[in-house]
Amino acid sequence: MKEVVHLGIIICNRYATCAGGKCLRALYNREGAFDRYKDKDVQLVGYTTCSGCPGGNVEYAPAEMKKNGADVVHLATGMVVGYPPCNRVGYFKRYIKEAFGLEVVVGTHPIPEKYYKIHSALGTWDSPMWQELIAPVVSDEATRLAYD
Repeated sequence: MKEVVHLGIIICNRYATCAGGKCLRALYNREGAFDRYKDKDVQLVGYTTCSGCPGGNVEYAPAEMKKNGADVVHLATGMVVGYPPCNRVGYFKRYIKEAFGLEVVVGTHPIPEKYYKIHSALGTWDSPMWQELIAPVVSDEATRLAYD
């Protein structure tokens, strides 16, 4: 029997009406930040927004996710590809780990190629901090194109 990982996803409130299609497709296909679970079963135990800047729901949503069995919280790819990327994502990662003892992964689905190109041209992710944050969702060009 495979290990079961229980996870929650927090998305940027700018995408509050998002149906989660790219995140759920990537979860099902184990792509992007979900490739870490390729040999595991996964159960999604929560999906919500940060509630908008400055991210007040980050103080509460992980507690509910943890009550529902979450082992890990994913901060959705939208937080790093939006215009501008969320400048609080690094803090959210540290806060959730410290406050709730949950593992936190930045990213869900692979970065779509159109976002990869523009942010690369703008130098958005040139710093070592951003390189570390986006590493789970960079993927290869073919995969990024499939998520455009």
